Amino acid sequence: MQTIIVSMALGIAAGYLLRKSKLRYLGRVTMAIIWLLLFLLGIEAGGDDRIVRWIGTLGLEAIAVSAAGVAGSSLLALLLWRWSVPKAAESIEKERRRP
Repeated sequence: MQTIIVSMALGIAAGYLLRKSKLRYLGRVTMAIIWLLLFLLGIEAGGDDRIVRWIGTLGLEAIAVSAAGVAGSSLLALLLWRWSVPKAAESIEKERRRP
């Protein structure tokens, strides 16, 4: 747990120090690393005999739970977007009107 917290703290510190530099490639690098981690997780899950045996018994229940999680997350993200974007636009407009 300490390793995770220290890694996050170092990342936050690096982001703070590099906030003024243009890191255009960072989004692509992050996505590539996420895909690599998912691939490696799949290899690990596929290599575990217990997980492979349980896949057949999980079936529809796992799909339903996953779909509900995705649907709930998407709905909340949409609601947050609709709530926050108008407020941000209003704040920007107020700043533009100031003399």
